[in-house]
Amino acid sequence: MSQPPHPFRIHNFRAYWVSRLCMTLAQYGMLLIIGWQTYNIARDSGLSVAASSGQLALIGLLQFLPLFILTPFSGLAADMFNRRTVARLTVALQMACAALLAWLTWSDQITHTGLFGVAILLGIARAFAGPALSALAPNLVPKASLPQAIALSSIAWQTGMIAGPAMGGYFYAWVPALPYAASFGLFAISLAALTTIGDVPRSVTQAARRPIGQILDGLQYVVRNKMVLGAITLDLFAVFLAGATALFPVYARDILEVGEQGLAQLAMAPAIGAVITAAFFSFFPIRTRVGPKMLVAVAVFGVATIIFGMSTYMPLSLVMLFIVGAADMFSVYIRQSLIQLHTPDDKRGRVSSVSMMTISASNEFGDFFSGTLAYFIGPVLAVVLGGAGAIITVAVWSQLFPVLRTTRTFDPPEEFLDSDQERLSSGEKR
Repeated sequence: MSQPPHPFRIHNFRAYWVSRLCMTLAQYGMLLIIGWQTYNIARDSGLSVAASSGQLALIGLLQFLPLFILTPFSGLAADMFNRRTVARLTVALQMACAALLAWLTWSDQITHTGLFGVAILLGIARAFAGPALSALAPNLVPKASLPQAIALSSIAWQTGMIAGPAMGGYFYAWVPALPYAASFGLFAISLAALTTIGDVPRSVTQAARRPIGQILDGLQYVVRNKMVLGAITLDLFAVFLAGATALFPVYARDILEVGEQGLAQLAMAPAIGAVITAAFFSFFPIRTRVGPKMLVAVAVFGVATIIFGMSTYMPLSLVMLFIVGAADMFSVYIRQSLIQLHTPDDKRGRVSSVSMMTISASNEFGDFFSGTLAYFIGPVLAVVLGGAGAIITVAVWSQLFPVLRTTRTFDPPEEFLDSDQERLSSGEKR
């Protein structure tokens, strides 16, 4: 049997990979500076640290609402319309946002109104870009090459998540409008790469799918399966409570006093921890005591968040954020593996949709929660209490979902395997 072609030997995938890398670099570079400018405008206008943190809460909320509300409709658009066209339109919208922010910053006309408006537009663009690009990827390579393609796509995303904030922070320290100008150029490259993708195969079943119904069906299964429900909600509440990333501008300016370059380092530290952990697991996968290890990882995530919240020493803060990222990836690795292997083949897509919505809730809405809490009790106490909340979540979830404590391997129960095999052998469509 001949070896499947490497994804990079296929032009459509190469173009897709370049597009995703450039788009991720631009997105994360922009989002960091939007938060930084939002906080600085508030502080420079005389608002207190707590009140300025409240402005960061609004940025998180304005990005969360479009993502959460539009997810079913954006999935429907990805299945009903040409995915390349949908993806191109979202990149073009983000490109326009970058151009607007570059001009407003260059002309010294940047305001909260402009930043909040762009945050909403970026939330809309990201809501439609995610399903379109995710659904497009499997159409670009042969089925046998898909695992490699998924790994390469993850590398593009992780690289952009690390290098994007660094680009934004260091460029802003040089020329404030430069991060947005660079993002504009990266979005332009992303759009050009997408334009070179030729016609791709598309099945009738893909076009006929009903994402809203799939999400509801997946939600019903999640509620019934205690393993899947426990794993998804553990991450949801832990990250929601202990989301310190929204408060990086507060720490960079007023607590650690490290400026724009320090802001970039704060944003990079957890991403580097996550990448190194993921690379480690690619060579040395976990095989035993997976449930207890996931609970411990979330607890470590909470402890590191508490220490970061109390730290006023930059090296210690960076180490704790590195641990935060590593512990988060540790738990994500176990959680995703458990969800995939404990979900029947015919429901994996729908359960994944539910998981994606909870990730959006824990990240973007978690930013809103952290900023709001900082407004009322101050940023340091907000971060510390958030980390404590993650630890409490572990204790509570280990009692509510004892299956998380007793799961030793990734292997699902034998009766699950038997029923899943029956569905596959009977030719049930999925």
